Amino acid sequence: MTQSPGTDSSESLKKTPLHALHVELGGKMVPFAGYDMPVQYPAGILKEHQHTRARAGLFDVSHMGQVRLTGDDAAAALEALVPGDIKGLGERRMRYTLFLNETGGILDDLMVTNAGDHLFLVVNAARKEHDVAHLTERLKGRAEVELLDDLALMALQGPDAAGVLARFVPEAADMKFMSYLPATFDGVPVVLTRSGYTGEDGYEISCDKADAEAIARALLAQPEVEPIGLGARDSLRLEAGLCLYGHDIDETTTPVEAALEWALSKRRRAEGGFPGAEIVLAQLQSGAQRRRVGIRPDGRQPAREHTEIVDEAGNRLGEVTSGGFGPTANGPVAMGYVDIGRAAVDTPLTLMVRGKPLAAKVAAMPFVPQRYYRG
Repeated sequence: MTQSPGTDSSESLKKTPLHALHVELGGKMVPFAGYDMPVQYPAGILKEHQHTRARAGLFDVSHMGQVRLTGDDAAAALEALVPGDIKGLGERRMRYTLFLNETGGILDDLMVTNAGDHLFLVVNAARKEHDVAHLTERLKGRAEVELLDDLALMALQGPDAAGVLARFVPEAADMKFMSYLPATFDGVPVVLTRSGYTGEDGYEISCDKADAEAIARALLAQPEVEPIGLGARDSLRLEAGLCLYGHDIDETTTPVEAALEWALSKRRRAEGGFPGAEIVLAQLQSGAQRRRVGIRPDGRQPAREHTEIVDEAGNRLGEVTSGGFGPTANGPVAMGYVDIGRAAVDTPLTLMVRGKPLAAKVAAMPFVPQRYYRG
């Protein structure tokens, strides 16, 4: 549910409602999915990562797409595009799911919430125009699709997140993981979800653009909270074993290849009726030819994206799709695709880093324990 920095020209970049605050706080701004976004602040990526794991970090994710689906048939209509159980989603509950194409490839990953009188979707920044067009075309006559451009979105993540947010929204402390709550923050309307993409407990806070800076400043004034940029967001999600769209998953990868079978709801596996179902269900039954796996390189040198993975004879097995140094894991971590025969944990691999072989092993994910709030 995130993407890596891009190469957009500065003239064409959009700005989030918190842009001026990022600059004021010393954020190093970079192009990211068409937006001018902070990759880090003066403390640096390592300290921002460690602070989120230890206390609480505030992330600007306003570049993500927030979408409302309305209509009596909206849940059933959306089910025609994803393999998740949307009709059975309880009110104020949310679910991770995937837009698939006719070959089972992943068009995007997204969060879907049953908000009662509508469905609330959060989609990736670089895919939101594509997703809105896809929804509008495929759901015509069954549901109304509205991109909520008037909203901002922040993520408060870390073990102190619940205590901090409860000072402003007391009922937030009792929310369950993957739940939704309309509330007020210092008298300002907000929508909270207990979710995020760091592997930590935390929340996402949706609010009107005009209210975003005041909410962000109130949270940053708390002693536990520091601003966190895209660099630490990436290292946090990698340690948590979470996919980066356009890198670990894309239109050429199926949910089974991507080790995302858990996103295929039981009823949908039985009934089918989603794009690429024949291929995906056949892979569930018989297995895919390749698999996304966790990788732990030996030593301290990280293996970056596109690093070739080979066997002991030098035969190509696949490539790294995300990689870097894991501060909490205290060593390099990576994810990538390998032939299914090499996907078992502890299988030895060789990574070709700058033309030199580096020993590695397939590792269990997540690389650090996930600490979502289970209640």
